[in-house]
Amino acid sequence: MKNPHPLTQLYDTILSRRKADPEHSYTAKLLQRGRSKIAQKLGEEAVEAVIEAVKGDKQALAEESADLLYHLLVTWVDVGVEPDAVWRVMEGRMGVSGVHEKRSRKGGD
Repeated sequence: MKNPHPLTQLYDTILSRRKADPEHSYTAKLLQRGRSKIAQKLGEEAVEAVIEAVKGDKQALAEESADLLYHLLVTWVDVGVEPDAVWRVMEGRMGVSGVHEKRSRKGGD
């Protein structure tokens, strides 16, 4: 049996913590605080990753990227987006020029 993608494993872990005690699980506490707080944390982590990218600090960028991915997956769990749905979108974009793919979406920029 093929091992699941590491992000799928993380998603499953986050999903399993939904009903955990918020006193003992940051994930449960974050999910309990609601979508606005989750989105705020996602945005904060994205900004921190951008800052480290601009600075060129590879280690700090790796760490902030891990935080960003974690908070993105918490968002997926909260909204109900499963990893396979994202993987299918990504697979559908493979081999398609980024310029053409972007133009095919609403707004096109």
